Order: sequence, then structure tokens, then C-alpha cells
Amino acid sequence: MGDCMYRLVASDMDETFLDADHAIPASNLRALKRMRELGVLFVPSSGRWYSSIMDNFSGEARELIEDGYVLSYNGGFINRVGDPTPLTTCGLSNECANAIYAKGLELGLCMHVNVADGHVFVNDAPTRERDYLESITGVTHFRGSDHPDLSFLEGRGIVKILYVDWDFDELQELGRKLAPMAERLGVDITFSSKRYLELMPAGVDKGTGLTRLADMLGIPMSEVIAVGDSANDLSMIKAAGLGVGVANVTDDVRPYCDVVLETAGTEGAFSELIERFLEPQRPHVTVSFYL
Repeated sequence: MGDCMYRLVASDMDETFLDADHAIPASNLRALKRMRELGVLFVPSSGRWYSSIMDNFSGEARELIEDGYVLSYNGGFINRVGDPTPLTTCGLSNECANAIYAKGLELGLCMHVNVADGHVFVNDAPTRERDYLESITGVTHFRGSDHPDLSFLEGRGIVKILYVDWDFDELQELGRKLAPMAERLGVDITFSSKRYLELMPAGVDKGTGLTRLADMLGIPMSEVIAVGDSANDLSMIKAAGLGVGVANVTDDVRPYCDVVLETAGTEGAFSELIERFLEPQRPHVTVSFYL
């Protein structure tokens, strides 16, 4: 772990790289600049869609990830920064998506239905969820009673569906109950932000997406750091040469981290990451990551 020359840092966004206001803390902006100077590629990796992730990067932050890559939809999509057309994609079949949606309606849940062009359709959002979504572009609200199925999204390409419950204990219990359905439909269940149960095609996760990107760039996974806080980060934490949890990493993910930082994600943990694992390398060359 200490002798490796790390060349790529993949990071979850919400609760890991962003502060409580979903902005980049000043210390993390400085960390982005230092990683650029050190020739280390920073790759945002989120369950969100590409345009939503890019909304977090403006001005200097955008310049500091220029020529890089973004992992969106939990690693299912890989984009070059600045190009909304993905290099890789994934999606649910119409039959599978409709079965997941029908179960959500049956349970009376608010759902996020994410489509390939970066829009998300949200039914019956409670006030707390609607307030959060106000800051996110590309969101359309609708009443579930108006749409008994997802035929209104035919041809849009449904990537994943989220069930929303702000009681995380109840959500985890729901995940256990839905495991047989998920296996039957060929989807994986994961969790994010302590309120989302995410259903995606089986085998699509941040770990496989990160491994694919590293392979495209010719970077061994031993030279990759992955940083996260939640269950949907676990696959990349396990896949990377150095799997890092921020101080607020959830209890189910913590045992799999090679390192847990002392700083919480919302407090700007990346200065600690650089000081402990990147600065000691002192590389003297800058790597080009163009394909």
C-alpha cells in the first residue's frame, strides 16, 4: 500500500466529495489542484447522471478535471468530461423496469426513474425530497396515479429506479424482502445517501465501471484509489488498490476499507488523502489520459 504509485483517484460525490450544501469545499478544490499538479487523474463516480455530476463542477473546478472522465449511474456510464455522449451505457429492459415500478406503486413509495438522456422522473415526492431535488436539474415530477406503468417513458431507455425512504433502517429491511424479486428480475440492489434503494442491471456497479475505465487507460487497479461512504461505493472500494472510506463511512462498508480517513466527507477529506497517500509519492511526470 505504501510503495505503490497511485495514478487515479475515483471518488463518490454526495457525502464523500461534496459538503452538506452539495458544493465542493475549498479544501477539496485545493486538493483537485494538487492532484492535477501531481499528475493524478481525479474521476468523479456517482449514482447520479452525467449532467447532474457536472453541475457540481464550474469555473476552476471544471478546469481541474478537464481532459478527464466521469463515472455516472453507478459506473454504468463512462463519459469524457465535456462530452455528454457516453462511451459505455447500460439499462433495464422494459419488462424489468415496469415490474420494479409496479412494486413501488404497490408499496406506496416515491421513486426516481432515471433515463439514459440524464432526466429523472419522480412520483409523489414528499416535501423533504422535493426540497432536495429543487437544486438538481433535469427532474420532472408526476403523480403515480396518473401513470400505472412506464409506457409514458417508452423509448427513453430506463437505466435504474430508486425507491425513496428517509428511514434507512426500514429501507434496508425492504432491501432484504425484495432480494428474491431482484434475483428473479436480474437486478442488483444497493443503497446510497441513507435514503435510496437503487435497482440496476445485475453486474453494473462502480467497481466494474472503474475497472473498465482503468483498463481503457492502461492503469493497473493496484495504482487506483477509490473513496466513498455508502453501499453503492463498496464495489469500487474493494476493486481499487487502495479502498478508502471517509470518516462518515457507513458501518456495513467500513470493514472493507483499507483505510478510513479521520475527516468526514462533508468537511473536505481530500487534503488528508493527498497528505497521506499522494504527496509522499512525489512523481515528477504528468500522465496523459487521452484515449
